[in-house]
Amino acid sequence: MRNSGNPPRSPFFKRGGRAAVLGVCLVATMATSLARADTPYVFNPPKGFPIPKVPDDNPITLEKIALGRFLFYDTRLSGNQTQSCSSCHQQDKGFTDGLPNAVGSTGQMHPRGAMSLTNVAYATVLGWANPLLTSLEKQTLVPMFGETPVELGLAGMEEELLNRMHNDARYERLFAEAFPNDSDAISLGNLVKAIASFDRTLISGNTPYDRYTQGLDDYAISDSAFNGGRLFFSERLECFHCHGGFAFTASVTSQGNPFDETSFTNNGLYNIDGKGGYPLNNTGLFAFTQVPSDMGAFKAPTLRNWKFTAPYMHDGSIADIEGVIDHYAAGGRTISTGPFAGDGSKNPFKSNFIRGFTLTDEERQDFLNFLLSLNDDELVHNPRHSNPFNAWRCPGDCGYDGEVTIDEILSAVGISDGAANLALCVAADRSGDGDVTIDELLAAVNSALNGCASPAAVAP
Repeated sequence: MRNSGNPPRSPFFKRGGRAAVLGVCLVATMATSLARADTPYVFNPPKGFPIPKVPDDNPITLEKIALGRFLFYDTRLSGNQTQSCSSCHQQDKGFTDGLPNAVGSTGQMHPRGAMSLTNVAYATVLGWANPLLTSLEKQTLVPMFGETPVELGLAGMEEELLNRMHNDARYERLFAEAFPNDSDAISLGNLVKAIASFDRTLISGNTPYDRYTQGLDDYAISDSAFNGGRLFFSERLECFHCHGGFAFTASVTSQGNPFDETSFTNNGLYNIDGKGGYPLNNTGLFAFTQVPSDMGAFKAPTLRNWKFTAPYMHDGSIADIEGVIDHYAAGGRTISTGPFAGDGSKNPFKSNFIRGFTLTDEERQDFLNFLLSLNDDELVHNPRHSNPFNAWRCPGDCGYDGEVTIDEILSAVGISDGAANLALCVAADRSGDGDVTIDELLAAVNSALNGCASPAAVAP
């Protein structure tokens, strides 16, 4: 039974006050079962999406996801405690940061922008051009401990980082629940596994394009966007070669894939010396292989949710989507003056698919309308991906849907008496001390009785 703003009809609740609360607690205590140590997380991907791969040594559970979400947003994961993973991967910006070049916790400017985490669970390689980062677990270590450039700045501070976790009662409980078979659950390896588990839940597939192509809504896109899609998938524009498939990128993997697909492409962004040169700190795949033809080759990012992720390209050097269209229409970018001057359209290492094209004004608008259909507002507003340190307006709302059910109150009571894991309802622990007190149970019941927007539900 859900409460949609008015008091529930159940006569049990009509008794009101603390008697009702005590009744709920009694029933809940009798109903709760022993907490599971490994509550499985079942992927429910959007229609048309495959199931992501998950490493055998890091099976995904609700406990790891809940822990990883806190860690993702925790500034204690930087040396000077000023930044978190979310500083460069902000939900309202499609899990990017809106900057041309990322800035680390010490103020160091990076040569590249923060790549979106949209559908990162399907990525074969992580980052812009590192063929060695083949798992989220490996990638998570880079911003934490990398020194060229410094990101989170934790190099040499492993013990201090773990002490910060040990000194937090909520983390003591969340780690123990997520890794119940470890004598000391708070470890660097487990921390990384938890963050990677949370990252794998950032799946986006509820766009107008998806609703149309999956037969869910025949009117989800306009005739103009439909025509723009025909251009996108045509040999005339060639976009789909680097931005195809369900993920709109050429580097994807999933369960059941016979082989992983990884692609790095030179798109003619620079041609500094007339011989294909790129800026020294942004040579792409060449930095790892030293193969001349790999100069300027970068992974094509997903086009999903692009409206949230400006500016564009690996170095943020194109400010808006109109500039991106101009770049590809010209077959590469020409820079007339300055240290990076050169005609990118003549770069000898440029992909054969970057040939240039012309569009009428109508076609250009159609094409833009199609690109707009690739955006999913749900991802950037999903409360399950939001900062858990922010006060939730509805205590006890385990499902983050703006309502509190009897089942959710039962979960809160189970957490209080140790019969259920905190990960199942972190919204019940308003104080953040890793426990659910009587006062917090009262707040949850008030949410059920009076609705989440009521003063009783949000009062501290």
